[in-house]
Amino acid sequence: MLLTATLVAAPLPAQNLPSLGDTERGDLSPLMERRLGERIMTDLRRDRDYLDDQPLREYLNSLGASLLAARPDARGEAGYDFQFFAVRDPMLNAFALPGGFIGVHTGLMLASQNESELASVLSHEIGHVAQRHIARMIGSQRQDSLIPLAAMLLAALTARSSPDFASAAMAGGQGLAIQRQLNFSREAEREADRVGLQIMREGGFDTSGMVAFFARLQSSARAYTDTAPAYLRTHPLTTERIADIQARISSDRYRQHADSGDFQLMRARSRVLQDPSTQGLRDAASHFQTLLQQRNRSQMLAARYGLAMVALRQGDAVRAQALLDEARAQDRNVVSPALASLGIEIASAARRADDALKLADEARRRFPLSRGIASQYGEALLLAGRQDEAVRYLRDQIQLYRQEPGLQDKLARAYSAQGKLALQHMALAESYALKGSIPAALDQLGMARRAPDASFYDQSVIDARERELRAQRLEQLKDKELR
Repeated sequence: MLLTATLVAAPLPAQNLPSLGDTERGDLSPLMERRLGERIMTDLRRDRDYLDDQPLREYLNSLGASLLAARPDARGEAGYDFQFFAVRDPMLNAFALPGGFIGVHTGLMLASQNESELASVLSHEIGHVAQRHIARMIGSQRQDSLIPLAAMLLAALTARSSPDFASAAMAGGQGLAIQRQLNFSREAEREADRVGLQIMREGGFDTSGMVAFFARLQSSARAYTDTAPAYLRTHPLTTERIADIQARISSDRYRQHADSGDFQLMRARSRVLQDPSTQGLRDAASHFQTLLQQRNRSQMLAARYGLAMVALRQGDAVRAQALLDEARAQDRNVVSPALASLGIEIASAARRADDALKLADEARRRFPLSRGIASQYGEALLLAGRQDEAVRYLRDQIQLYRQEPGLQDKLARAYSAQGKLALQHMALAESYALKGSIPAALDQLGMARRAPDASFYDQSVIDARERELRAQRLEQLKDKELR
C-alpha cells in the first residue's frame, strides 16, 4: 500500500549536517510542514491497512521516544512531536512524512531480528525528518501549492495498492517534478544514516544493528529483480553507503543491547495483525508452534502470546485465556502492558465484566501512561454497566488525550446508555471531526441541536463548534479547488 515519502528528498550538501539557514525555509515553515504531514495522515488513518492498534502503536512510540530522549535536538528547531504508527503490509518498508510522522510496515517488524535493528530504521527515518529533507525539496514552492502537493505525496503512498491511481496523480507537471527528484535521493539517505547512527549511539543501541540490517537487505536483493524489497526501492542502498556506515562505527566499542520485553511480543502481534484472514491466522499459528519447539524463552513467551491472540480472533476466548495463562506462568517476572492488555481483551470478549474491570483497574495503576489500557478501562466500565463512572473517567481522559477519537466514541456510548441524546451526538461529532469527517460531524451537531434534552448551554456549545467546523470545511473546499 505504501511507498516512503522520503523518496522525494532533494540533493543535499555532502558536508556536515546543515542548519538549514537558507532562503528555501522561508517558503515552507516548520508549521506548514507539520500541517502538510497532518493532511496526509488524515487520509492515511482512513485506509483499511492503517493499524489503529494501541499496543503496537504504544510500543513504537515508546521506542521512538527513547531515541529522541537520547538526542533531543533530533526534534529540530521546530520541536516536532513525533508520532510513530504501523501499517498492515508484508512489504519490508518504513517511511517518514513531513512534520514528524513515521510509519512502519508490519513486514519490517517481522524482518527485524533484534531491537537494535528496528531502532536503526526508526533512527534513520527520524534523521530524514530532523534534516527536513522533504521541506528542502519543496522549499521553493509557494505555500498555496501545499494542498496539491499533499495529494501527490498521498498518491505516492498508495502506489503499491493502486498503481493506476498513483500514475494519474503523478502525471501533472508538479508530479513529474517530484518524480525527477528520485535521482537525487542518495545523499539524503547517507545524511539520514549519519544522523541515525548518532541517535542510536546516544540511545544505547548497538550501532552494528544498522549494518546488519542493511547487509541482510542487500544480500536478499540478489534474489530479486523487479520485485526487490520495497525498502531497497525507496531507500537506495549501495555498497558505498554500507561501507560508509561501517567506517563510522569502526571505532565504537561493542555495546550489547538487551531487547525490551515487548519486542518479541510486538513481532508476534504484528504477525497476527498482518493477515487477519482465516488462512492468515492458521499460518501465524503454525509459525508460533514452530517457535515453541526452539526452546528460546523470549520467543516461547511471544509464541504463546501470539497463539492466544489467534485463538481470540478465532472466537475461542477459553483457549485464549489458557494460552495467556501459560505465557504468564512461563515467566512471572515479565511486566508487560501488552500481556495485561490482552488479558483485558480476553475477559471483555468472554463477557466477564467483573474480571475485565478488575484487570483493567490493576493495569491502569501499574501502567498509568498507557493510553490503550486507559481506553480499555473506560470500555470495562461500560461493560460493567457503570455508566456514570465511565462518563467521569472518559471526560478526564479526553482532557489528557484530545486527539483520540476512540475515547469520544466510548463517551457517546456512555451518554446513550444514560439517555442523554444531545451529549451523545456532540461526542460523536467530536469523534468524526478528529477522523477528518467534518460533514458527518456537522450532521451530528445538527442532531444534537434537535435533541429534546439539549440545554441552553448545550445549544451555545453547538453554535460555537458549528462555526469552527464550517470554517474548517470551507478551507477543505478551497483546498480541493487548488488541486
